Amino acid sequence: MIATVLLSIGIVFLAELGDKSQLMALAFALRYRWWVVLGGIATATAAVHLISVGVGYFLGAALPTRAISLVAAIIFLAVGLWTLREHFSPADPDPEPKTPKAVSAPFFVVLSAFLLAELGDRTMFATAALAADFDWAGVWLGSTVGMVAADALAIAVGILVGKHLPEHAIGIGSGLLFLYFGAATLLGTLVPTMGGPLVAAVALSAPAAAFGVLLTRRAVEARRSASARASTVTESAPIAAGRPPRRPAR
Repeated sequence: MIATVLLSIGIVFLAELGDKSQLMALAFALRYRWWVVLGGIATATAAVHLISVGVGYFLGAALPTRAISLVAAIIFLAVGLWTLREHFSPADPDPEPKTPKAVSAPFFVVLSAFLLAELGDRTMFATAALAADFDWAGVWLGSTVGMVAADALAIAVGILVGKHLPEHAIGIGSGLLFLYFGAATLLGTLVPTMGGPLVAAVALSAPAAAFGVLLTRRAVEARRSASARASTVTESAPIAAGRPPRRPAR
């Protein structure tokens, strides 16, 4: 039992290093509290690996991985666009103090994203293969611990990065990361013959395009705001000098 747990921890931990789940954990850690992110990851990981070791490889092969990947891509794109829109909205001159966000909403966002991302992933099939030769309980426990440990490293990096970056930059960065995840997942699902490096290169166009559009929109809004302020100053100048404003001729 102990040997099975240690073997599963080592295999899954090494398999997850540099995987998209670590990048997702990093992006979520930049946006939400670390214990909420870790709790959502642990719950989703335990559920996915329980499916893989409980039912085995045949259910994993029968899962509608294409449909699941499409839903995951849509969720990633929606979260990315929502995050960017939130941080590129026009600044309020008198912002009201922000009320703390409820813990339940971020938890379910993280939980659903990791469930959809990990269903049908290579880690699930590796766990199912291990469960065919070793004790299923040990494989489930070890694979869950290994994946949570790998993602905890990414969360720690997110915490360290978050301490040295302003909240505005963190929000924009996490939004761009989610757009990249969504585009990469969508391309990998719709064009399975496309190689990994090509998918990564093409997927970068999604966050780049969105960032360009939002920058252009913000520049237009800034010009309109500056023009409105200049017009207000011009109209108020005669009043400040003690003269009534000139009325347009009839």
